[in-house]
Amino acid sequence: MAYRNKTYIAFDGDKDIHYYYLMKAWKHSKHVNFNFYDAHDINNARDSSLEETIKRRLRERMTSAKCLLLIVGESTRYLNKFVRWEIELAISSDIPIIVININGKKQMDDNRCPPILKNELAIHIPFKQAIVEYALDNWPDSHTSHRNKSESGAYYYTNSVYQRIGI
Repeated sequence: MAYRNKTYIAFDGDKDIHYYYLMKAWKHSKHVNFNFYDAHDINNARDSSLEETIKRRLRERMTSAKCLLLIVGESTRYLNKFVRWEIELAISSDIPIIVININGKKQMDDNRCPPILKNELAIHIPFKQAIVEYALDNWPDSHTSHRNKSESGAYYYTNSVYQRIGI
């Protein structure tokens, strides 16, 4: 089994890619303390490639992932070709899932969350740098603890966590 230290990020590549780029900007900013090892740096999966080639490359990225960040926008729930496949792969590989709501919701957004995740163990957070960083640092271990207790479903942080990190 590969050493898992990367963060795999899934999103609507047509509508929400700028949120992915913003996360990369946080990582490279001197003024923000934010870091993650991006699984997308492992290989190149281009739109012009065959679907099977893209999925093979995405699977290679996922094998080194310690967690999946799913950026959820307006259309994410309808993306079945790749995003649903990425979610299924994370679930079957027992990779912790952090659902990031770009609309600011601090819990599962029933209108936007992909149906496949409704009963799966995942933390749901808003798209804010501090809570994304907190989730990256804490959810993988919490996920393991919840999984060991056979727990499932949507999780979210309490208001005290948001207050503690200044949100």
